Parts: sequence; structure tokens; C-alpha cells
Amino acid sequence: MTNPAKTDENQRVIVTVLGADRVGIIAGVSGILAENNINILDISQTTLREFFTMIMVADMKQSKINLNTLKAKLAALGEELGMRIDAMHEDAFRFMHRI
Repeated sequence: MTNPAKTDENQRVIVTVLGADRVGIIAGVSGILAENNINILDISQTTLREFFTMIMVADMKQSKINLNTLKAKLAALGEELGMRIDAMHEDAFRFMHRI
């Protein structure tokens, strides 16, 4: 029997980034994910005038850190860059955006 906590789908997180555009945003976020062995599965980003938005789907199954630690690392980067950067479990994201 498969442990539901260890399936690929249950290890996915949604990373969101919002703020003024500047150099190094994607490098900073993807660097934190790479340092913590978190694989980016999908990414979408756009810049509307000076406003930057990005959403990533990432897989934490190979990572040694938990979601709270990831959130703290991303929030610290966001503070450094003057942006809002957050991560949440895919299930929480789906629940928040259901109709």
C-alpha cells in the first residue's frame, strides 16, 4: 500500500511572487529551491509595466526541509527584494481557490 503522504502530488507546493520588477527575482527564488533540492515542475511569470508576478509549481519530495522552513526562506528573500514571496501546499491553494 502506498503512503499517501509520500506520493508526488502530495509533495507539491505553489510558490507565488508579487512586487516591483527588478533584476535577480527568478534567480533568487529558483536558487533557494535548488539549494533545498526542490524541483520546479512548472513556472509562469509576467511583467505588467513595472509589476512582476510569478507562480511556480514545485516538488518537495526530495527536499530535507519542510514547508514552514521553505516559507521562511522565501519570505526573507522577499523582504530583501521588497516583494511578497510565499509558498503553500498545493491542497491549501486548491482549497482557497475553489468556487
